[in-house]
Amino acid sequence: MSTAGRAGMIRIGADLEVNRMGYGAMRLTGEGVWGAYPDHDHAIAVLRRALELDVDFIDTANSYGPETNEELIHEALAPYPEGLVIATKGGLTRSGPGKWERNGDPVHLREQCELSLKRLGVEAIDLYQLHAPDPEIPYAESVGALAELQREGLIRHVGVSNVDSLQLEVALDIVEVVSVQNRFSISDRDSLEVLLACERHELAFLPWFPLVAGALEANEVIDHVARNHDATRYQVAIAWLLQRSPVMLPIPGTSSIEHLEENVAAAAIRLSEDEMRDLEAVA
Repeated sequence: MSTAGRAGMIRIGADLEVNRMGYGAMRLTGEGVWGAYPDHDHAIAVLRRALELDVDFIDTANSYGPETNEELIHEALAPYPEGLVIATKGGLTRSGPGKWERNGDPVHLREQCELSLKRLGVEAIDLYQLHAPDPEIPYAESVGALAELQREGLIRHVGVSNVDSLQLEVALDIVEVVSVQNRFSISDRDSLEVLLACERHELAFLPWFPLVAGALEANEVIDHVARNHDATRYQVAIAWLLQRSPVMLPIPGTSSIEHLEENVAAAAIRLSEDEMRDLEAVA
């Protein structure tokens, strides 16, 4: 069984190093990312299986559930093994299933960070990410709130999410940003400019929606490459991400142990230069 270690390692900031195949825990919630996952024991098993596969980077957010996802991670994995990095996010609020509202108010961000600390059962959050810019709040103020939390020792590292390249530069002027989480996949490269900025600044890039929520459309090129490697098109999509950039840290999510194992196995796929060139032309 291939493990996350086959993807190689990536540094996040000066003191964190993880395997370059993470796990996004959002799918372990109810429908519409609302409420707890209906099969509690199965959700626990998925998280524990991820660690057995050497996944040592898990991404969550206070808005997943809301709250239930962080609580689930604590229940399943605490006491946390040495080297496990848990990243969470603040800055989105929820009013119902499938509904997401932005709140980048510094007071709100502090409150939510403190609540995430309690739910995760940690004294400091390894990586705390601003989930999205709030058009009602100057972005610098929101980022500044995370910088203050870092100075107080409540978070170790700061990340940003759903940003454009200009917003990233604003954040970098305020605090040492170590990661960016934007939507990116073999079929959606709107954040390419941000990815290139991450390469220049040596920031980890966490692509969310990397498998288009399991709805990656059939494509002659992708399917041909998949047959070459006796793989699925989703495994090819993950392998492409890993080889697309050295700062890429995929975090595919799933509520299925079978799919989790399949996703992690993609770390062992090595695409040829010709295959990478052909896949580059897909989007």
